[in-house]
Amino acid sequence: MFDCHTRKIDYLRISITDRCNLSCQYCDPHPFLSQGFYKEILSYEEILRLVKLGVGLGISKVRITGGEPLVRRGVYDFLEKIIRIKGLNDVSLTTNGVLLKENIHKINSAGIKRINISLDTLNREKYKKITGYDCFDRVWEGIASARQYGFDPIRINAVILKGINDDELINFAQLSLSHPFQIRFIEYMPMGATTSKKDWYIPMDEIKKKIKGAGKLTRLDSGPNDGPVKRYKLENAKGEIGFISPVSNHFCENCNRIRLTAKGNLRPCLLSDYEIGIKKALRAKASDRQLTDIMIKAVRSKPAGHCISKDSLSTILDSMAAIGG
Repeated sequence: MFDCHTRKIDYLRISITDRCNLSCQYCDPHPFLSQGFYKEILSYEEILRLVKLGVGLGISKVRITGGEPLVRRGVYDFLEKIIRIKGLNDVSLTTNGVLLKENIHKINSAGIKRINISLDTLNREKYKKITGYDCFDRVWEGIASARQYGFDPIRINAVILKGINDDELINFAQLSLSHPFQIRFIEYMPMGATTSKKDWYIPMDEIKKKIKGAGKLTRLDSGPNDGPVKRYKLENAKGEIGFISPVSNHFCENCNRIRLTAKGNLRPCLLSDYEIGIKKALRAKASDRQLTDIMIKAVRSKPAGHCISKDSLSTILDSMAAIGG
């Protein structure tokens, strides 16, 4: 599939739930449980049908996200089924790590080998402040378990918030010296109820300056699964660090992804509220051709770029949890 700007779209990010067992300040998730919730979101069977149709259109890479995907019942059977879909070359998972330790064997048995873990601080008290829960030890134990099971790579995603965790940048970078982790520094994106917190935003150039004390950085070549990250390695490090700057340095011209939200909307661009619904057609017993037409329409409506910049932090109404960013 190509969009109207000649970008090849082969990557589908799937949010299987917008619920979460944390309440991170910048994410604004919905309550963990709500009456009638499972009627609102796509069933696993509906998601699998869309993925198979997507593969027929050229989708070869899938990432399972949330909310927190591991809070949804039946997720491990679902992961095993999606791994089996012929034509998918890469299926990965993003999690906050809270439920990782006790379920890492199920994730491994399902066939997942690549995992991203959201961790915005290395300080237990600060973790509780950011997420609302005292779960730092559980997350760190989950990361250790993933390493024991041979997951590679293990990526640790840290959203950098000015005045909250930007004093830990060197600590995060130096974590790559002793552990074979891929540390990812991500710019904060004002979205949903957190748009009033624009003072949290810190541009990537400033982030890079703050980690100079960690040591000499060497630029690494981009790999096929790297996406927009710019990769670096500290001298003699076991791991690496990377920078993702969706606000200060747009990578829209190379964007190859489209998103499927838990409630059945196709979202061509993360940083735009525009969506095309596909759930109604699914539940009205639409044909495969009708569904693929909707998917193609969503791809062709993908904008050339988004309008958020460091000088204009525009408002995105949907929360990150609802989109599966």
